[in-house]
Amino acid sequence: MKTTPERAKAFHMTGGSAQRQPVTAEAVARGDRATLARAITLMESRRADHRETARNLLQELMPRTGHAVRVGITGVPGVGKSTTIDALGSMLTEKGHKVAVLAVDPSSTRTGGAILGDKTRMARLASDPNAFIRPSPSSGTLGGVAAKTRETMLLCEAAGFDVILVETVGVGQSETAVADLTDFFLVLMLPGAGDELQGIKKGILELADMIAVNKADDAGMKAKAAAAEYKAALHILTPASSNWIPPVLTISGLTGQGLDELWTKILDHRKRLEASGELAAKRQAQDTKWMWALVHERLHDRLTHDPALRRRVPEIERAIREGSLSPNAGASEIISLLGL
Repeated sequence: MKTTPERAKAFHMTGGSAQRQPVTAEAVARGDRATLARAITLMESRRADHRETARNLLQELMPRTGHAVRVGITGVPGVGKSTTIDALGSMLTEKGHKVAVLAVDPSSTRTGGAILGDKTRMARLASDPNAFIRPSPSSGTLGGVAAKTRETMLLCEAAGFDVILVETVGVGQSETAVADLTDFFLVLMLPGAGDELQGIKKGILELADMIAVNKADDAGMKAKAAAAEYKAALHILTPASSNWIPPVLTISGLTGQGLDELWTKILDHRKRLEASGELAAKRQAQDTKWMWALVHERLHDRLTHDPALRRRVPEIERAIREGSLSPNAGASEIISLLGL
């Protein structure tokens, strides 16, 4: 069969079989899950034509975004992030919400793909028609978030999901990136604060909108003791918002204990920040940071894909190693090749 321009366009927009329907803003907006998944894949693609199509798609969908409650969830490995998200998300879908989970996995050094398989650890949500789980590789980005997490979040909002839960890797990388994506930053902790409290990064406590001590069903007294220590630690820090004092709760992702209260606190936080205008200001600041992140990304793309640079950079690096060119002079030459 002869390939028409229309069929070729459909092929390039989906990034896959020419028999698939093209990814359109209308299909995403009506909540078509297969189209949403392909739109996210398109957004994550490194191909120049895919990126251009993805940018146009997102621009068309932007008026449909911004309504969801955006929650970042972090914690050390083993704290029970996936179990908690599975229980919280299931509770929310039972209440009538549509929940999207962006589960960011560490990347495989061999394939670049996600390696933890969060979908397998969120059994209830994985089969819930009102939930959408998207595991994505972090690809080495800081903060334990994928390079296109923000765009994925906006696509999910445009598709009608009113709660977005972003699960991070939680391996000690800078968590500022998570706070710059979401409205509410939840830090999960393990019972038995004591020595563990000494190792907590001050920066994470400063970013937290709430601390939840998980696994309270298995270590009730230890969880309460840990919560008391975290409360004391928070009291010596200046809250990020004058309208909100971060609470400390004890919960169990396994049994669902405390999750109702946790969600109530999240909604209370949103209500207060909306009333003061702080939520709108926060999102505006996040959008500005997003713009600069995209500028850096595109400059990096130029650095790695520009033919003239690819030919010249190995020579510059060799000259620096041999001592015939200073790093400062080498950087200046690269910048000049970029036309900057």
